[in-house]
Amino acid sequence: MTIQRMDNVAIVVDDLDAAVAFFTDLGMELEDTGAIEGLWADRTVGLDGVRSDIAMMRTPDGHSKLELTKYHTPAASGAEPENPPPNTLGLHRVMFAVDDIDDTIARLRAHGAELLGEVAQYETIFRLCYLRGPAGIIVALAEQIG
Repeated sequence: MTIQRMDNVAIVVDDLDAAVAFFTDLGMELEDTGAIEGLWADRTVGLDGVRSDIAMMRTPDGHSKLELTKYHTPAASGAEPENPPPNTLGLHRVMFAVDDIDDTIARLRAHGAELLGEVAQYETIFRLCYLRGPAGIIVALAEQIG
């Protein structure tokens, strides 16, 4: 038996509206929003008294999704360190292919995004960068050259 697909990646954020705005400016589309609570939610995530709001974002091609989650109860706990470097164990980053990396960076800077390094070129194939997005996550961008 094999998996059918990767359905989504979840990101816990402290400001759901700001995260939706960030990923909308990146080019994702808001698919749906909803409130999550009840015994089924508690059992699924292994926490008691879960009450959260989610926003499901999808890429324009419809193949990839991000689930942005704002926990009201229990309160979200902060990661240590606050803005972990790219070589921290665990979830590393989320990467998006973009058609204009410079324009994308400019749009995301309006939402507080900061480059971790600089835009670099890999051979004659890609221009790449890492930037820090909502809730300190690392968002990678790749623009194919040519």
